[in-house]
Formats: sequence, C-alpha cells, structure tokens
Amino acid sequence: MAQTKNEISVKNAVTKGDVWTKLSMILMGAGLFGHKQKVKGALVLLIEIAYIVFMIGTGFHNLAQLPGLGETEQGKVWNEAKGIYEYTAGDNSLLILLFAIVTIFVTAGIILLWILQMKKSYKDQVAIEKGEHVPTFKEDLVSLINGNLHITLMTLPCLGILVFNIVPLVYMICMAFTTYSKEGSHLTLFDWNGLTQFGRVLNMNGSMGRQFWRVLAWTIVWAIFATLLNYVLGMILALIINRKETKGKGFWRFCFILSIAVPQFVSLLIMRTMLQPQGAINVLLQNAGLISGPLPFWTDATWARITIIVINLWVGIPYTLLQITGILQNIPNELYEAAKMDGAGNVTIFFKITLPYMLFVTTPYLIASFVGNINNFNVIYLLSGGGPTNVGDTAGQTDLLVTWLYKLTVDQQYYNIGAVIGILTFVVLTIVTLITYRNTGSYKNEEAFM
Repeated sequence: MAQTKNEISVKNAVTKGDVWTKLSMILMGAGLFGHKQKVKGALVLLIEIAYIVFMIGTGFHNLAQLPGLGETEQGKVWNEAKGIYEYTAGDNSLLILLFAIVTIFVTAGIILLWILQMKKSYKDQVAIEKGEHVPTFKEDLVSLINGNLHITLMTLPCLGILVFNIVPLVYMICMAFTTYSKEGSHLTLFDWNGLTQFGRVLNMNGSMGRQFWRVLAWTIVWAIFATLLNYVLGMILALIINRKETKGKGFWRFCFILSIAVPQFVSLLIMRTMLQPQGAINVLLQNAGLISGPLPFWTDATWARITIIVINLWVGIPYTLLQITGILQNIPNELYEAAKMDGAGNVTIFFKITLPYMLFVTTPYLIASFVGNINNFNVIYLLSGGGPTNVGDTAGQTDLLVTWLYKLTVDQQYYNIGAVIGILTFVVLTIVTLITYRNTGSYKNEEAFM
C-alpha cells in the first residue's frame, strides 16, 4: 500500500520512528545510514558537520553582529618611528549585513535538509517494516535521469534564482531600514533606523516625499500613454496594411519593422542629438523661418515629456504591428462572413469581433507592456537623462521611478532611499498587475475565446 503524505511527516518520524530515525534528529543522516542508505546518510552527515564548523568559525559571529551592524570605526594613529599615519580597519556594515543574510539562508537550508532527511528516514523505515524495496544510492542516481529528471533539470535554475535573485533582493530590502547613505557619512558604517526612510519618501510635505509623488504620478502617466498609444496606433497600422485592398503588404510591413533591426540605443541617441537646441530639427526649422528660436525639447518639462512619448512610438509601434498582424491573420473568416450575412457593417464587425478577439489574446501582452514601460530605463535615460532638473532636487522632471532609483544609488549614493523606492516600485507593479490580469477575459476564460 502506498504511503500517504500525512503518514510521512516529521511529527510521525519523531513520535513513531525507530532508533535510527530518532537518532537522525541529532546526527543528520543517521536514519538513512541505518536504513540501507549508507552513502546518502554519510553525505548528509558531512553537510551537517560542515555547517557546524561554519557556524563555529564565522556563522555565530555573523549573526551576533547583525543587530548592531558593527560599531568600530576606522582608526588613525600617528607612528612616530615611521613618521606616518597608520590606519586600522574598522567594521564594514555592508559585509556584516551580507554575511549575516547568507548565514540565515544557509541555516534555513540546513533546517529544510533536516526536515527532508527525517521524513526520508521514516519513509524508509515504514518501507522496510512492510517488506518493500528501499532504493539504493545507485538507483537514486539513475532515477535522476529517468523518473526524477525534473529534479535534475530544475536544481541549477532554482539555485541560480536563490543566489542571484532572492538573496540580493533580501539584501536590498534590508538596506531600506538602515542609514546607509552619504548623509552623515554612513557609507561604510551604518545602523538600523526602522521605517524612517519610508516616512521620508511617503511624506508629501518633505523634499524627498514631494519628489517621490511627482515621479510616481509621471511614471503612471507615461506608462499609460506609452502603452495605449503604441497599442492603438500599432493596431490601426496593422488593420490598414492587412486590408484586402492594400497592395504590397510585405513591403509596408518591412518598412515599419525595419526600425527593430536598428539597436534601440542608436535610434534614441540620434533622436536626442537631432532635438538639441543646436540640433538638426531646430536648425532646419529656423532656417525655414518657421521658428525664431530653438524649441525647448529637452529644457522644458512639458515639451520633454511629450517628446519622449512621441519618440517612444517609433520604438514601440513595430512590435505591436507584428503581434496584431499575427492575430488578425488567425481570426476565422467564418466569423466575418456570418456577420456580413447578418447585415453588420465594418464598424460593428470591428467592435464585436476584431477588437474583442485581439483584446482577449493581447491582454497579457498589454499588462507586460505596461509593466515594461514603468521600468523603461533606456528611453528616458538615453533621451532626456531624466531632465530638466530643478535645483536641489535629486529627481528630474522626466525621471521614472527606475531612473530615479539609478540616480539615487549610482550617482548620488542615497542607497537606503533607493532601496525604499525599489520596494515601493515592486508593490505598485504587483498590485496593478494582479488586479488587472485577474479581471481580464484571458484569466477568467482561459479555455477559449467566446
């Protein structure tokens, strides 16, 4: 009889386990070793020993320093004999925080391994009591390329996500609760300060708070316009090219899609140069007598925002054109023929058949585009650099949350504020994405388009 998940539990392993299983509560792998899994049991025991050595060597020290994040500053002592100042190394709060987080994750991994080996030990015990076969170490290895191939294939990706995504994310979140910033010279030695930085960012009466809400409002406006305009204009272009009356459909698609082949940063930098006060556009307009002075494409906030939205159309419409073209070519002709037989006109057919069909298929794409535009670093940074910027402000008039975050950390060294902005950006994106997607037909009716 197959063992159920309720039977194989840590609680049953502790209360109903034999001597080997109970011994593995202290000596990890003992139960495996005693239940004909000697190689696996020895490996688990070696991992436990390595963990104990690590904790005794540095682990407990790392955790002990976490509450204070270090206290010793760099020392400076005059050496009479050498005639020079000698510096003594102080605590580095960055490394203390990093090592403590790594220690916590390693400890969590050991706890998980302890649970798994307890359950495995009890599972083997029950199998032996029932006279069932307990797989050998060789058989377990063979299963990793047969029945358990998914474990083999997912191990490295999961480790990569843990090391390169989850650990840095936790590290960044922790920084939001510290004084890690150039303010007060806390770039090497800093301390915890709770929700202080969140209060600064969310306080609409403070300088940093006013900048945050202004940048957030522009970010949302930008994302809405950039997403909807690209989608609507790309859809109209695709509909025009896809008409039966249009000649040379392939040529027209090639003309518009050609911009995709040009690296985006090249197009953006060329546009930025052409729209400078002494750039080609202003020079040509002035020479033609259409304007008396250069247009403030990058020096006026309103002009800069409109210019960025318009230029983004050149970058984004070709992608929408490709996707909509594919959808249009897959709408069943029978739907159109039936609608025409019922007397429906072109406008009715579009709003009753074409548009609902496209929205059903492309809603996830629209959500992804909206999220991508909120994090659209390239367009903003390469065109306007976030400017123009008011004196004393850390954020420019066209900065998005992501470009402001870049400036706060890389350029201005407000690392704790940058971490807060990163967290708030994640919260905004998560809420918008989940609410929007869960209320779409693509989510509610995944089986078919009705």
